[in-house]
Formats: sequence, C-alpha cells, structure tokens
Amino acid sequence: MSLKDDYPVQSADLKTGLMRLKQRQSKLNVFTVLSCVLFITTALSLFIQQDVVFHFLGLTQNISQLHIPLSVDQNLQAYIDQPNYLMNLFSWFGWLLLKVVVSFIGAFFIVGFLKKFRFFLVRFQSFVLKFVAWIIAFAILWTGLTYVQYDWSDNEQSAYEKLVHYDRNIQQSHIFQYLQQSETAPPVKAYLLGQAALLHKPQDQDAATAYVAQLVQAERTDPHFFEYGFKSEQLWAMQHAVYGKSVTTTTEKLHPRIENAQYWSAIVQKILLGIAALFLLLSLILYALTHRFKQRIIRIQQQIHLE
Repeated sequence: MSLKDDYPVQSADLKTGLMRLKQRQSKLNVFTVLSCVLFITTALSLFIQQDVVFHFLGLTQNISQLHIPLSVDQNLQAYIDQPNYLMNLFSWFGWLLLKVVVSFIGAFFIVGFLKKFRFFLVRFQSFVLKFVAWIIAFAILWTGLTYVQYDWSDNEQSAYEKLVHYDRNIQQSHIFQYLQQSETAPPVKAYLLGQAALLHKPQDQDAATAYVAQLVQAERTDPHFFEYGFKSEQLWAMQHAVYGKSVTTTTEKLHPRIENAQYWSAIVQKILLGIAALFLLLSLILYALTHRFKQRIIRIQQQIHLE
C-alpha cells in the first residue's frame, strides 16, 4: 500500500509536510545539542564545585597559590599582586568544557563530512569503523585544543610562577635563593618555602614536611608568631596536605567553618547531580525524537521518489 493510500493528500502537500518535518528535525537537533552541552557542563561542574564552595567561604583544601605575608620586605611585596585562584580555576574549567564540547560535537561533524566521499561512505557502513573514525577525530581535536591551551599558558607565565618554580630541589627556586640572602625571620621562610614545595608539580612532600614541621614548632615556641601575618586558612591547608589533619590551635579553630563548607558542598553536589540527571534524560528523549523524525523523513522521501 502506498503512502497516498494511507494519507490522502496531494503530492504538493506531501512535499510541504516534508519540509515542515525537516524544520522540526533541525530544531530538535539544536535542542538535543544544547541539552547535551548543558549535561556535560553540569557533569564537569561536579569536579570543581567543592573548590568553588570552599573558596567562596574563604577556605582552600589545597595550596593553590602563594600567600605572601605583609611582614616580608618590599622586594617580595611586588609579588603579592598574583593571579586569582578562582579565576584560574574558571579558566581551567572553561578550557576543559571547550575541549569536551568541541571534540565531542566536532568529531560527529568530521565523520559526517568524510561520508560525503564514497571511499569513506562505503567503509562507514560498518559501525566499528565509524566509531574508530569518531575516536580518531575526537583525539585530534582534543590534542589540538590542548596544544593551544598550554601554548597560551606558557606565553602568560607570570613572574610569580617563576618565583616558586624549580625542577628537582627547592634550593633551585628563586624564592629560596632570595630568602637565603635576606634577613627574613625563619618562620616566614618556612611559611613561604612550605607553600612553594606544595605548589610544585608533583608536590615536594619531603621539603613540605620539613618546613611545615618548623612552622608547627614556631607556633608553639615563638612569641612573635602571630605578628608575621600568616593566614590561618593557608596554615590549615599546609597541615592538611602534610599530616591530613589540624595539629595546632590556630588551625583547629577553623573546624566549624570547614564543616560548614563541607555541608554546603554536599548540598551543591546533590543539586548538580539532579540537574545532570535531568539533562541526561532530556537529551535521551530529544535524541529519540530526532531519530524518529529522521526515519519518518527517510520513509516519506523514499515514497515520493517511488511515485
């Protein structure tokens, strides 16, 4: 039985209906891609939400940037104006989101473009070969964007990053060499060098343990310890990185704030999980509708061609 027997419409009306179906399919494609992007964004947000919540509450779980107390001399004071950690975090998240979205969607466009050539059209009849081509396209796009990201970062390396950078031994760093020639108090040296050791990639645990131990001892014995201008939040992050817990009175006072940050972080995580699940379900529904429209359009086009 022909399509005209099922749907008593004129050929012109059939073509008009086909155009409308294609328009609806295009809109569904846009909404599907948008829903997928929102799902990916929400899912990736789960990896940084805890850092963001802690930062907004004035805390940090890890040493992410150097804190220079006001008790140091004028030469080091120039490095106080350093990159904001939250902005760097958002920049890193933006690049990650860009790479995932562009690589994921771009790989489909590349595979679709290659199918315009008969050589690839024949071979892409196999799902395995099509999937392999998609993986290769994804990897190429991801690699290219990663190269651009790190090339951009290398060009913008700040004087502050050069100050704390070293290869193998902390004695190689500019900050260590400068502090050795200055009259900075030993606890301040330990505070700065302990941070530099924890900022190293990977973390220099041996050096960090030695300097944090000096800080713990100084807090217990140095009567001027609280005059140096140390941040209790930074001290807590250093102790947490080395010992996994607070070991001094100054950092133990932060426990209520830390518990509050963990509480809000758990709530934000549940909200993001709910939103991610909602967008995932919406994406699947939209994809199913898009696929159904596509199959319907193909059947109508075949029927028109036969008639």
